[in-house]
Amino acid sequence: MTKPQKIENQDENTTEIILESISDGVFTIDHNWQITSFNHAAEEITGISRKEAIGRHCWEVFRSNMCEGDCALKRTMKEGKSFVSTSTYIINSEKKRIPITASTSLLKDKKGKILGGVETFRDHILVEELRKELSARFQMGDMVSSSKAMQKIFSILPQVSESDSTILIEGETGTGKELAARAIHNLSHRKNGPFIAINCGALPDTLLESELFGYKAGAFTNAVKNKPGHFALAQGGTIFLDEIGDTSSAFQVKLLRVLEEREFQPLGGVKKVKANVRIISATNQNLSGMVDKGIFRQDLFYRINVVQLKLPPLRERMEDIPLLIERFVSKLNRIRGKAVTGIDRKALEALMHYDFPGNIRELENMIEHAFVLCMEGKIHLRHMPINLSLQSSAADKHETGHDPLKSAEIKIITDTLKRNNYNRKAAAKDLGMHKSTLFRKINRLGIVLPKIDGRSDQK
Repeated sequence: MTKPQKIENQDENTTEIILESISDGVFTIDHNWQITSFNHAAEEITGISRKEAIGRHCWEVFRSNMCEGDCALKRTMKEGKSFVSTSTYIINSEKKRIPITASTSLLKDKKGKILGGVETFRDHILVEELRKELSARFQMGDMVSSSKAMQKIFSILPQVSESDSTILIEGETGTGKELAARAIHNLSHRKNGPFIAINCGALPDTLLESELFGYKAGAFTNAVKNKPGHFALAQGGTIFLDEIGDTSSAFQVKLLRVLEEREFQPLGGVKKVKANVRIISATNQNLSGMVDKGIFRQDLFYRINVVQLKLPPLRERMEDIPLLIERFVSKLNRIRGKAVTGIDRKALEALMHYDFPGNIRELENMIEHAFVLCMEGKIHLRHMPINLSLQSSAADKHETGHDPLKSAEIKIITDTLKRNNYNRKAAAKDLGMHKSTLFRKINRLGIVLPKIDGRSDQK
């Protein structure tokens, strides 16, 4: 009887030596969630000694973001299955955040009896630092991009920010114009001052004027006391005027006066106030074309257009999609307390073939939609909005014979073209895609158009 005992003890000693020599942290818990073992690497990573850890509840030692919600070890104990490489972080003894990947499984004895749970975790702080160093090359403020067009903008942004010149940012809706304006503000000597953004297209003239310039008591009905406007509140900082192309000619005259004289007059006031603010404007319209048509004042256009930045739409910087997805997944993991590890290849492929009429904002909405349905692991195509499958040409690449998806797409495009009298520009707008994308789909799907296709009606 003594010989088997000796072998068993040797096995236990060998296991202990292995656990103590590996670089991964390992700990075990019992059914009461109390730590029963804690190897040397776990001590090194957490900064907590084995003596201090054993006997305490695991959440008291690790203080991970998973402890508050989606705990992999808790799911293992509840569902009886293992989870591998779950990304999360812990707070060490010095209250520093340590990124880790964790794997969990049930702890069983030789007879298969469940004794508790075991978790192994790996310190990814060096990997995270390297990732940050690499991503820093593709980041400016809250904007991330590896595309040549955006890198060109990133390269001049520091010099643009140092000046106090007015800036016009052009770009389609959802391209990140406000993020660019915030980056300029944060890189400028005004960074310690306020940054105030206002959407000019969302307010009527009278309200826009009072919001920007403020008013004195008695200026109009219900104005019972003085109210400072955004120009007064932004002294020493930056005002961001979004959708400036939607303002009226009357308001444009008043804004021009502020830019020329560097002072403004509150409604109902008799004295002018100095405007120590930098103005950054933005539009999703072609202001130059609006000037030619007499819709936008030429003199104001030249005042706000001292420096012009044009943000490309997402369809022209598709190489940024993986980088943006990583950013959104990381952000939503923090907000939702989840541990989504990334995106599946097929889902990424579908996104890479989508046109994104809503640009980056639409991509972020799609990832947020996926977070509602994706409980763990990677985001799959089934977690994405249903229209992605229809408009993705990724699925079309593998079509053979009669494909119901292809037939449905042909029918939708054909019906939309008929409804718009074969005006392809109008049909593309109805379908929520760029007109050049619609042209490619028409050719790829073999849709035959009549000789008079409505293009003559496009102005």
